[in-house]
Amino acid sequence: MQLDLILDGFTQPPELDTAISRAILEDVAAGRRAATFRLYRPADVVAFGRQDTRHPGYVDARIAARRAGFAAVERLAGGRAAIFHDGTLAFSWASPIDDPRRGVTDRFEWLTETLVASLRSLGLDARVGEVPGEYCPGRHSINLGGARKVIGVGQRIIRGAAHVGGVIVVAGAERINAVLDPVYAALGLSFLPSATGDISMAAALEVDEVLQATVAELDRRTKLRTTSLDRDFVTDVARTLGQPPA
Repeated sequence: MQLDLILDGFTQPPELDTAISRAILEDVAAGRRAATFRLYRPADVVAFGRQDTRHPGYVDARIAARRAGFAAVERLAGGRAAIFHDGTLAFSWASPIDDPRRGVTDRFEWLTETLVASLRSLGLDARVGEVPGEYCPGRHSINLGGARKVIGVGQRIIRGAAHVGGVIVVAGAERINAVLDPVYAALGLSFLPSATGDISMAAALEVDEVLQATVAELDRRTKLRTTSLDRDFVTDVARTLGQPPA
């Protein structure tokens, strides 16, 4: 497998990173761009799933997110509301596909195996599997020691491409719970705060160390080419949001 690696991230406007990942996905689907893996430090955002946007409490959930100091965006991948902040790493893998009915499980498994291996290289007891009571539950979540969720993974298919993305929580589990409480209440969802974890609970690691371990594992498993986003591309995406990137 060959991947283009992009480490660029943009915190202002907060919606820009999701919009960029969506534009990359569309480029990959159209054949204008090769398979691409983005890894970046996001702004403070609550990323709502499609089910959330259809819930009667969605407007109240967005208000609750903003009151907590988080922007509200609609996430690319499936699942329920997830939290991104400066103590996390966001990842977005866009790959071309021929048949939308095939490869869903394989993509989940390849990425979760890669992320688990990267965390284990740092001495962490990382495992794939849902923790009872976790927020945005999924069987491809990654936890530490079977006790606390630290990575959420979701997938979306469009014509010609697949997106697998999510968040690695390095620090700040308490910030996640603080905003999840009112947001999930508005959406009629329940979760156990004790199931929310971060990597710093198990080891004194910084975001950059986790990023480097992830890149190293990707490099072991793929033909990795580091690249960057064209400034005009970023400006065009930002223009669709009505404001320039900072």
